[in-house]
Amino acid sequence: MPVTDLFDELEHVLPLVSKPIQYVGGELNAVVKDWDDVAVRWALMYPDAYEVGAPNQGVQILYEVLNERADTLCERTYAVWPDMEALMRERRIPAFTVDAHRPVSEFDLLGVSFATELGYTNLLTTLDLAGIERRAVDRESEPLVIAGGHAAFNPEPIADFIDAAVLGDGEEAVLAITDVMAAWKSEGSPGGRAEILLRLAKQCSVYVPGFYDVEYLPDGRIRRVVPNRPGVPWRVAKYTVSDLDEWPYPKAPLVPLAETVHERASVEIFRGCTRGCRFCQAGMITRPVRERSVTTVAEVVTNSVQRTGFEEVGLLSLSSADHSEISEIARGLADQFEGSNTSLSLPSTRVDAFNIELANELSRNGRRSGLTFAPEGGSERIRRVINKMVSEEDLIRTVAAAYAAGWRQVKLYFMCGLPTETDEDVLQIARLAREVIRTGREVSGRRDIRCTVSIGGFVPKPHTPFQWAAQLGADDTDARLAKLRAEIRSDREVGRSIGFRYHDGKPGVVEGLLSRGDRRVGRIIEQAWLDGGRLDGWSEHFSYDRWMAAAERALADEPVDVDWYTTRERGEEEVLPWDHLDSGLDRQWLWDDWQDALDEVEVEDCRWTPCFDCGVCDQMGTEIQTGPTGAVLVPVPPLPLMAEVAARR
Repeated sequence: MPVTDLFDELEHVLPLVSKPIQYVGGELNAVVKDWDDVAVRWALMYPDAYEVGAPNQGVQILYEVLNERADTLCERTYAVWPDMEALMRERRIPAFTVDAHRPVSEFDLLGVSFATELGYTNLLTTLDLAGIERRAVDRESEPLVIAGGHAAFNPEPIADFIDAAVLGDGEEAVLAITDVMAAWKSEGSPGGRAEILLRLAKQCSVYVPGFYDVEYLPDGRIRRVVPNRPGVPWRVAKYTVSDLDEWPYPKAPLVPLAETVHERASVEIFRGCTRGCRFCQAGMITRPVRERSVTTVAEVVTNSVQRTGFEEVGLLSLSSADHSEISEIARGLADQFEGSNTSLSLPSTRVDAFNIELANELSRNGRRSGLTFAPEGGSERIRRVINKMVSEEDLIRTVAAAYAAGWRQVKLYFMCGLPTETDEDVLQIARLAREVIRTGREVSGRRDIRCTVSIGGFVPKPHTPFQWAAQLGADDTDARLAKLRAEIRSDREVGRSIGFRYHDGKPGVVEGLLSRGDRRVGRIIEQAWLDGGRLDGWSEHFSYDRWMAAAERALADEPVDVDWYTTRERGEEEVLPWDHLDSGLDRQWLWDDWQDALDEVEVEDCRWTPCFDCGVCDQMGTEIQTGPTGAVLVPVPPLPLMAEVAARR
């Protein structure tokens, strides 16, 4: 459909849908370039609704990085709501970008950033609306579909639907891909789609699933994953930006016209984590720690406030108070914005890294919102298992200081279903919450103290020590949380002061299926989508029964089922679907840490102690080969750093 016709159709459709503003575009700091003035055209997709995707910093950073190039155009697209999808199908309106309302199918590349696996069906909806073949093997002239984000560290469940995947930091990756695409197009696009994908695989550390064959053992386990053409690496390395000060993005953050989940400017102050929480995929795959300097943080914050008008700035990282110069950062920014309407926040704070002086600096302008801490486990024992080195004394001391300093609301985040967890471990959450309330009342002399307990279901993730763990089933999760709710409510004195929030265990089962699945799970995703699966991250659209029915049909002829993927513990010798994708972490180190977890052995933060040889710093990997008893893993030479790859290129 020509762009002018698309504009006309949208003018007639938008008054008929909910929240039409999300499809309009024209946000402050958005970029629209002339189509014919560039060599390479990217469409970036966050596979969720606009209100969730628009604030996503990863997409915003890549949007700026690409549009800074004179030869490149980049626009954005998001998942559409069911009412909009229905009208688009009825009136044959293709999937479009919000920036210039151009058809997604006309771009060279469609980059999809997956923060969670529950966005997979949204990708299929967009491909279908765009007129792009659902399966990569059937595509000819359509855009290359490239997955990124944390979920791309195991893209096997969507291997049939994507052309490629990029692991790790995206800033350098998208520029390298753009260079190769521009050169290939300038040569007249020789060799077609297969040639450009081969160039990306060889030159840019891009994973192309079609260049790898997966062989299975009779019992359903993977025998090996092997390249099917010369020059394709056995293992694909991740990208790591070594100096964040060289990438001070976003320089001009987008200001959405519609209400979004985060109404603030977000500034990343460091990337990576070495705390070693065994459940945390983000902390593992983003190693090593790389901090932004105090000066650069101040510059990015100042620029963000001036270019957006936001009245809140979030200082982001996996644990922002762990920045080695966080006191200087907070004090400097508090001085700068004192007396203004601009507030500062640390959305992610560890109990043992928090202090009242820091909190007071951040709330100097008088705004004092609730504090959120994440002990993760209710008992000291389970916190040793997950390597969350936070004692009950640490937590009580911290919340006591907060309540004494004037805070009235504290939120505590825990997980249910952790490895080796018992009912008693979970019930300890109630006792801990009651102690928090009693301590708050004692130190503040007030009765209006509140504590909210928020529970999330544990999902084992790839590239973590818990990647071998069994996942707790939905019924067992719900039963355990029902006992916790009853225990909290049983104390009439403080029970009413404790809020309790949790999601049932069913979405976690589907997330677990998708996070540790192999290529056979792609059939389940496709069937669930054909059966109406959309926006599965939203409770009102998610259907557990639909997913289970899809799995039963898709795996009818396989020796595996949903429980095989979720509630089954893996052995050390088993080849995991993502073993050929290198997160930088040594597989043996992960296994040893899993054994330490079972033995309830804690491991210190390696930033301040001797190296534990996780593998990130030396880039040592493993290669999948086949021995007389099946699949085995053997060491291979160190993989080159991305800087060296770039230099050779």
